[in-house]
Amino acid sequence: MKLVYILTPLAPLFGAIAAGFFGKKLGRVNSHRVTIAGVAIAFLLSLVALSKSLSGDGSVMFNETIYTWMVSGGIKFEVGFLIDRLTVVMMTVVTSVSLMVHIYTIGYMHDDPGYQRFFSYISLFTFAMLMLVMANNFMQLFFGWEAVGLVSYLLIGFWYKKPTAIFANLKAFLVNRVGDFGFLLGIAAVLMYTGTLNYSEAFAAAPSMVGTTIELIPGVAWSALTVTCICLFIGAMGKSAQIPLHVWLPDSMEGPTPISALIHAATMVTAGIFMVARMSPFFELSTTALTFVIVIGSLTALLMGLVGIVQNDIKRVVAYSTLSQLGYMTVALGASAYGAAIFHLMTHAFFKALLFLAAGSVIIGMHHEQDIRKMGGLKKYMPITYWTSLIGTLALIGFPGFSGFFSKDAIIEAVHYSEIPGAGFAYICVLLGVFITSFYSFRMFFLVFHGKERFDDHTREHLHESPKVVTWPLILLAIPSVILGALTIGGMLFGGFFGDAIQVDPARDVLAKIGKDYHGVVAFVLHGFKVPAVYLALAGAVSAWFIYLHKPSIADWFADKFSFVHRILDNKYGFDDFNQKVFAGGSLLLANKLWTVGDVKLIDGIMVNGTANKVGLLSTVVRKLGSGYLYNYAFAMIVGLLAMLSIFIFTT
Repeated sequence: MKLVYILTPLAPLFGAIAAGFFGKKLGRVNSHRVTIAGVAIAFLLSLVALSKSLSGDGSVMFNETIYTWMVSGGIKFEVGFLIDRLTVVMMTVVTSVSLMVHIYTIGYMHDDPGYQRFFSYISLFTFAMLMLVMANNFMQLFFGWEAVGLVSYLLIGFWYKKPTAIFANLKAFLVNRVGDFGFLLGIAAVLMYTGTLNYSEAFAAAPSMVGTTIELIPGVAWSALTVTCICLFIGAMGKSAQIPLHVWLPDSMEGPTPISALIHAATMVTAGIFMVARMSPFFELSTTALTFVIVIGSLTALLMGLVGIVQNDIKRVVAYSTLSQLGYMTVALGASAYGAAIFHLMTHAFFKALLFLAAGSVIIGMHHEQDIRKMGGLKKYMPITYWTSLIGTLALIGFPGFSGFFSKDAIIEAVHYSEIPGAGFAYICVLLGVFITSFYSFRMFFLVFHGKERFDDHTREHLHESPKVVTWPLILLAIPSVILGALTIGGMLFGGFFGDAIQVDPARDVLAKIGKDYHGVVAFVLHGFKVPAVYLALAGAVSAWFIYLHKPSIADWFADKFSFVHRILDNKYGFDDFNQKVFAGGSLLLANKLWTVGDVKLIDGIMVNGTANKVGLLSTVVRKLGSGYLYNYAFAMIVGLLAMLSIFIFTT
């Protein structure tokens, strides 16, 4: 099996190299063939690993060093793989969604001049993500972490002649650097207190950190374990777009739609969720860190969902939905329901990829129009896109029986059972989030596919269903969006599926408490009708129908009467303006002062030009001493001799 694990990330890397360096010689068709083949091989090998894992007892299948880069001061820097059930789930999700995106890209990007380059990038991204989730040490984790950030920068700014795309990829890069700095500090703290970068060794040493303190502020002692966990989580806040480091994700919609599905559905944005779940042996030892996680997640789930209500760009609506759902996953992590977080990560990957690719199909049909206010009535023109979008929407809102229902309800119940400080606040947020998610999701669905047609005759004449290379991935993603939750909830949440890959303190194992009352899929669905979430989702859908199809004037009335609230939401709570004015503006102001004062006045004015001026002044004085008259020189000699004699007399 060792060869299988090595070939899994190398297969997409080979495709990326082939398309990237030899794309012109290979041509468009062979470029997409070689990259799709690489990802398909990785997917099949991931299925082999998953099958082997399911046939075992849930213990670690493989944990070995593949290559030792160097040893310094007794610390090993190496490439190694840790293959357990948490890993194989991530491997399967990443490669399956990536494969669908690769196939979809053939239709979406067929006219783009950067066709080969695009396939190279998305294949390289798959390699980086696999290296991240398969790592058995912090060095490789950080390599994969930075590699997915780098490739996402290239993909978001893929259309590099578009100013908004350049701004978006720079924004994503800078915001993620903030999170990555915290992440690096967390890794440094792990190394400092455990003396190792290897997961198994660090986790074994984690209990020894309990009671150890560190003074970040002189005289104020902090728990070293809490500081370490919070620093690690700051990294997750950047990658998984949690408040206030969420601002990059909506702007990243400037990249091509396949990237929205690949980066924002199953891979890059879920890296932070995976990392915290992997670090459960650390987080379980710090209640303060878990409280910090659950509060940040609940704020993200609620506040980002509210912003989604006022968005009119079809991709941005789905993007804010991603932010909100990432908040749900983070809340589950804070409630120690790590399994529920990964379960929702898995189900969300498929239905969110489906929604992004369906949005791309609509954009193709509408000749790259993305404003949902200029759509309407597309159901009869794009039936496959319509039905797959409906499936994705129902899964997203948690409609009973769909995959999102099982994972979202599990999170809500876990938070309800949790006794972590902040869990009560989080429970209110996630419940309100159910209504909000349903409302903005069906607002978009109704405005796009139902109601009167709001596009011109030219668009109507050319409007038709997308080609099969686009619609087939939608159909294939729709299948797990319906059935995956029901098929996997029992084993994954209540059957000890993850084994030792996730460690939870028995005193706050909320999933174990829920599992005592779990009596099968049907009973879980029926139980859903006894709690508020289902009715809140139904209320959101009905409200969206009534406002946007039955009485459209109500939306305008709300926007007018509550213009202040609408303005706050439309302005995204002012995060972008604050960052632009304070951080970007402050940096420009500082740079300007350093230039005018430091460079112009100090360096040029005093040090460079000032030195030259002083030499010039001195030479002017000295030049006057050279008069050419003998008596002047004789007088100078006498004065000099008297000075020397005076010094000699007074010093002796």
